[in-house]
Amino acid sequence: MNQQPVPPAPAAPAAAPETPLRVFILDDHEVVRRGVRHLLEAEEDLEVVGEAGDARQALARVPATRPQVAVLDVRLGGTDGPDGDHEGILVCRELRARLPELACLMLTSFDDDEALFDAIMAGASGYVLKQIDGTALVHAIRTVAAGQSMLDPRTSTRVMERLRAPGRAGAAEGETETGASELDRLSPREREVLDLIGDGLTNRQIADRLFLSEKTVKNRVSAILSKLGVGRRVQAAMVVERLKGPRA
Repeated sequence: MNQQPVPPAPAAPAAAPETPLRVFILDDHEVVRRGVRHLLEAEEDLEVVGEAGDARQALARVPATRPQVAVLDVRLGGTDGPDGDHEGILVCRELRARLPELACLMLTSFDDDEALFDAIMAGASGYVLKQIDGTALVHAIRTVAAGQSMLDPRTSTRVMERLRAPGRAGAAEGETETGASELDRLSPREREVLDLIGDGLTNRQIADRLFLSEKTVKNRVSAILSKLGVGRRVQAAMVVERLKGPRA
């Protein structure tokens, strides 16, 4: 008796796609926002849940849309030049303080060491140039969403060199440019505020933590920056990071 041919096993059903990664876009150029949105929405695993053209909009909309990744332009408000303000970095710091689980990917037109360092100190997970191609940008978003850093070895080295850099030539042995002598000028309350700056807290959060008015905190932060000889709070945070020493 002839055997009947065994029918082929049914193909395994295709795995259901995972929940798309939720992405928010901040850029003051509408054409750039549209381009990035179009690029990301072509990917099945990415979903653009919102966008903004300035810092105020971003700070209002990101908490409401709860993205997993925020793609943030470093320079906003028409200051996208070599000497422009790094407002997008301030947005990153504020968002990370509110939403610690949010991964921020900084997007910029300029390879700027100062902006790069400030972005990492503000809690950014990655930093890419706008000249990046679409495939690489999508890869960068997936990378930071997975909890990994989107910094190439060269960039990581530059950041670590900044963190570990010794003081200016001629400084006393064992003393950094903004080292112990400058910190000794701070009052105990200012040291407390400085530690909270290093933890990434905003003025409002510091005020709540220390039971002070926000105006008082703002004044203390200004005094701290002046005593340390730095111009921005991210640089003050760098001082805290240096004092912690190399991590194991």
